[in-house]
Amino acid sequence: MTFTAIDFETATGHAHSACAVGIVTVEDGLITEEYHTLIQPPDNEYWYRNIMVHGIKPADTLEVPTFDVLFPEIQKRLFGRKIVAHNESFDRNVLAKTMRWYGLYYDELELADRWECTVKIYRAKGYPKANLKYCSDRNGIALNHHEALSDARACAKLYLLSDGQLRLKV
Repeated sequence: MTFTAIDFETATGHAHSACAVGIVTVEDGLITEEYHTLIQPPDNEYWYRNIMVHGIKPADTLEVPTFDVLFPEIQKRLFGRKIVAHNESFDRNVLAKTMRWYGLYYDELELADRWECTVKIYRAKGYPKANLKYCSDRNGIALNHHEALSDARACAKLYLLSDGQLRLKV
């Protein structure tokens, strides 16, 4: 099983306000690379409620690059890959809208129109709740929730488990 799991955190309620991304590369069922970076959102603007969720503040991203500068590193990890996210419509929308904000063309990534979604997978498995924390706790997956790399790693492990590819000690 080969795919890439991704998770974004946003600075505001606007989809183009990515302030962190975690990307986990899986090759033949094994995690082979993890990438995480903070991203300076447009005007380094944050909403209080977003800060309360992920703990990232304007001071944390004041000196980090904007998405367009970081994009080559992100692109090389996503191009043409099968993408998995825990709430795929959110993360796909953040990627597409952030790219559009910076004049980048989403179609050049050659990604599927819809990504694999572990929320949908675990709902279909009959989980009473399908949020990332519940799914991770139930499956013994360590999670520092709303830290982009931890969320992407948990998503990758949940996707591997959903296909019987990963055996975790519970």
